Amino acid sequence: MTVTADTQGLFSGPIHFIKGVVRIDGLPVEPLPEVAFAGRSNVGKSSLLNALTGRKALARTSNTPGRTRELNYFRVGDLLYIVDMPGYGYAKAPKSQVKGWNELIYAYLRGRPQLKRVFLLIDARHGIKNTDKDVLALMDEAAVSYQVVLTKIDKISAGQLKRVQSETAAYLAKHPAAHPDIIATSAQKRLGIDDLRAAIVELIAAGQV
Repeated sequence: MTVTADTQGLFSGPIHFIKGVVRIDGLPVEPLPEVAFAGRSNVGKSSLLNALTGRKALARTSNTPGRTRELNYFRVGDLLYIVDMPGYGYAKAPKSQVKGWNELIYAYLRGRPQLKRVFLLIDARHGIKNTDKDVLALMDEAAVSYQVVLTKIDKISAGQLKRVQSETAAYLAKHPAAHPDIIATSAQKRLGIDDLRAAIVELIAAGQV
């Protein structure tokens, strides 16, 4: 199938959970393009993935932050893998577990040529926090393209959103691997979901040129 700009039906087809990866040698061998989603453990990543794919429970949501402890692979037809990365910044996780997550994430970022972009989720109510800055530095070091997605924009005013967008853009301008465009979303209100889908479709199309 050839991806074109009007392929907004990408997520209306079959989407299946493939596997949870805990070691780098467990990554899928198919050379499909991948987009990964990262963020603090309470940023609303599971809700956003469910909204993105139009599913109610593709990614598990939980009142307990830090539930995602693997690289969870979802196959979107024959075109794409969506990778749900472990949430970071959860203080109650054992240090040994956090160390294992960090090693897995770094190995994945550095050694996965089919990874087209990491979408880094930032809570619009709080902006970029210190734990996010550590991950930004890690992705800069790994030379991985990443793009910030603001979440929960329905929880703040238009003025607050404008301010956090401006502050985030100014911070990202100092980071060479950061995509300059910021996508503002609300999973609950389905705001910005089409923009996020379009960004993913564009990545796949670019890879087929």
